[in-house]
Order: sequence, then C-alpha cells, then structure tokens
Amino acid sequence: MRVLLIGGSGQLGSAILRRWTDCEIVAPPHRELDIADSEALRAAVERIEPDALVNAAAFHDVDTCEREPEAAFAINAVAVGRAARLARERALIFVTISTDYVFDGAADVAYAETDLPRPLSIYGASKVAGEHLTQSAGGRAFVVRTCGVYGESRTTSRRPLIRRVLGWRAGDPPLRVVDDVFVSPTFSGHLADALRRLIATPAYGLYHAVNEGPVSWYEFALEAARGAGLEMPIEPIGASQWRVEAVRPRFSALANGRLERLGIAVPDWREGVRAYLRELKAS
Repeated sequence: MRVLLIGGSGQLGSAILRRWTDCEIVAPPHRELDIADSEALRAAVERIEPDALVNAAAFHDVDTCEREPEAAFAINAVAVGRAARLARERALIFVTISTDYVFDGAADVAYAETDLPRPLSIYGASKVAGEHLTQSAGGRAFVVRTCGVYGESRTTSRRPLIRRVLGWRAGDPPLRVVDDVFVSPTFSGHLADALRRLIATPAYGLYHAVNEGPVSWYEFALEAARGAGLEMPIEPIGASQWRVEAVRPRFSALANGRLERLGIAVPDWREGVRAYLRELKAS
C-alpha cells in the first residue's frame, strides 16, 4: 500500500513512519505540503498516486485556537473536508484524526462513538466540524478520535506530560499535575498499530482508538515516574489552578467499542506507558 501522510513529523506521524513497515509511505515536510493548501495537496496526490491519504496534521494548540478561530476552522475543518472530497474523487482510503475534546466532560463513564459531541472550545468545535465534513464527503473514510497522544517525534513543538516527567532532575521543583481531569492517554505507537489494522478493513466510519483509562493526569504522571524508576515529587493540583485560556473537559476518556467489535485490541494506558518507556530505552 502506498500512503501519502500529512503531518509525518508529529508524534503520530512519526510512529506511522516507524511502524507501518509493510507500506510505502511518502511524508512531505510541512513546508512542501500543508493540508490547507488544496492545490498542493491535489498535485501531491496526482504525482504520488497513493492508495491511502492519512491526515495526522491539525491546528492543535487549544489555547491559540481560542484566539484564532478562523485559522482553527480553516485547518481542522475546511481543509480536512476538502481532503476527504479529494480522496473520494480518487477512490482513496482517507484517514483523519479527531479528539476527545469534542465532548463536554459531563459523563462519568468513557465516551462511546454514539455519544453526542458537545465541545467546550473552539478547538473541539473545529474538530467536530472536520468530522462532519469528512463523513458528508462519503467515500472510503475513517474518522478516528483519540486522546492525550504521546510519543517520540521529529518536531519539538509539543512536549507531552510524560516527557516533562522523564525530564525531571534532582533539584528541580515538584512537578504540578492536575488530579481531577480524567482522560485516556495514548501511546502513539499503539495508535499507529491500531490504525494500520483498521485501514485494512472496509469498515469505514467513526472510531475511538485509545489506551483505555480513565485515569487522571496525576496518576498517569505517577505511573510514568514509577516505570522510569524516578523518585520525584509530583504535586496534585485542581484544574482550577491550571492557568489556560480554553475550557477543557474534566472527563474525556474514550471507549474503543467499534474497534473491539472488529477484533482490534489496543492495550490499556499502563501498558502504553510501559511500551513507550521500552521504546525510549531501545532507542
């Protein structure tokens, strides 16, 4: 399978490049292929002639999205919809990644694919719009929601919590982590593996793909420190002490119901941490 990958330098894109070894993957850098540049995308599809188009790119700075809503919708919705229509025209498999932030966090059990999105932020709203535009385009499309992705990448633009834990050194101040926000933190390698199995099926549609929780970010940080053998102070704080612009859902764990019905299993969040630590040690 020949794959045109958008966003190949991020955490998920980097994992796809490492782990989809049975595919021929073409991943142009952002300066050469921006999903918002529809003409460049069409030219790339015509030149590369892929079997699948995978969008692992997004405007994912949640707080900046609040200040720049037009840019958020242009990249996360309009551009994704155009890419989905191009994939349908060319009869390509299309994959785009969405987010747990489509939900409002009012639940107390992990969200299913059938639960109604109620985003609290511009970022979440723009991702919901991208989902709808992809699904309305038709064709061989997969919309995959995930949560709290972490892993190694070729860019330093994002520093996930687990990297802040592992970067702690003796003498540093205690790491302060929220203990009342519950999520499904997901190792990019496990997500990439699940996506590869998913696109081998004709079961197009909406999916959740996470290392299942729920777990608080505080407990996740403790587990990462334990796994790495670090004796470090981690201070629990409330979400109200987390100084951010955009409102985050307090509970946004996801359940992999539709994946599981296809026989595609994703390890739980603890195994995600262990797998990431093993990957770091091996590299």
